Amino acid sequence: MRVKSHNFLETKGYTLKFRPWIVIYTEFFNSKSEAMKREKYFKTGIGREFIKDLIQNL
Repeated sequence: MRVKSHNFLETKGYTLKFRPWIVIYTEFFNSKSEAMKREKYFKTGIGREFIKDLIQNL
């Protein structure tokens, strides 16, 4: 649903400028709080480097 929202449903905002979004990596968690901690990590400098490396090695 999140990808569908980013690609088709939103009419304004940050994600609109970078369509289409594709899923290249997923992780699963037992709780929402664990998932939110991981998402927060990806928004740090180290997390962004992880994402860059992941994309470059596709």
